[in-house]
Amino acid sequence: MEKAHILNVLKETKKAIHNKDVIKLKALSNQTIHSASVEQEEFSIAIAVIVYSLGKIIENYQKYPDWEIFLKQSIVQIEKATRFLEKDNINKFKENILAIEKLIDKFTGNFKTHIQQVFEKAKINKASRIYEHGISMEKTANLLGITVFELAEYAGKTGISDVNLSITLPIEKRIKYVNDIFK
Repeated sequence: MEKAHILNVLKETKKAIHNKDVIKLKALSNQTIHSASVEQEEFSIAIAVIVYSLGKIIENYQKYPDWEIFLKQSIVQIEKATRFLEKDNINKFKENILAIEKLIDKFTGNFKTHIQQVFEKAKINKASRIYEHGISMEKTANLLGITVFELAEYAGKTGISDVNLSITLPIEKRIKYVNDIFK
């Protein structure tokens, strides 16, 4: 886990939530998922899922009276996690990050159901982004606690699995390229 990067993401996430900046939250999630793909570290991935989910909640669920309470409680956990990470208390940091998703249990009714769905869809979405980075489908599914089937279904719908990474230049262009190098 890259401490400086995670601290920056958490601080920027807090600002973005206050500003209701959905675009910034998605960008922060994508930055985190890129580094998480390299390190394959579960808490970076958890942060990417949480940040993305918070953006979706702001974007789609303001009609529910509990949405602001959920975000305020999430900010409290982000602040605690930030302080613990700054003090290198990794166990308490992880505890507070994971507590954000557990906040869902405090709510009832449609809001709770919708927020649970947001987090589940976010896991699948972020899994597809990790898979895009070349991590195996099985490893990616295990990192995010989803099934290979869920990931394969999503990747199939988005076309991620259709990307041909072995496409190269035609032979004529490769020969010209090599000739230009040695001139």
